[in-house]
Amino acid sequence: MPDVYVSESGIHGSGVFAARDFAAGETVLVLDDSRVVDEEHPLRPELGEYEYHCDYLEGGKVVLQRSPERQVNSSCDPNAYARRRGGAGVVVARRRIRAGEEITCDYIIDCHGGLVWRCNCGSPRCRRVVPSSFFELPVEAQLEYLPLLNDWFVAEHREEVEALRRLVGGGAHAEDDSPKD
Repeated sequence: MPDVYVSESGIHGSGVFAARDFAAGETVLVLDDSRVVDEEHPLRPELGEYEYHCDYLEGGKVVLQRSPERQVNSSCDPNAYARRRGGAGVVVARRRIRAGEEITCDYIIDCHGGLVWRCNCGSPRCRRVVPSSFFELPVEAQLEYLPLLNDWFVAEHREEVEALRRLVGGGAHAEDDSPKD
């Protein structure tokens, strides 16, 4: 973890910060999706495993986030996003991130059917509320995030995504226009 560190955050509790500069498109953090949470492997509160540190993935798969990824805070103007391909996950810089800057992702990307909660990101673009679904974002935000959606999310919500693509004259498949790492 020499490229990032965990420290107190102005957004919420602890946050993940860049220990060096990152260029747009560069991998900031590798995600550890090894701890699956299911009926056979439930969360164990006695070990400090809490539901709000889980990530919800393809086909309803739930994984417990480890440190430091569980300390990545949400922002309505994120400087990074999660990219998952072939069972591996990384956090990728959306734009240049300078040393000392907090690494943030917008939790609503690839989310459908979550909880609604109050946002505290402090960004000038803050929506004040994180909705329960990507598709409840303002259309402008959905269009901005469209290339950041993971293939599994696009496949599971093909009709809604295709409707968005038609708004911009698209219609290409997710694999054709998603960022390449």
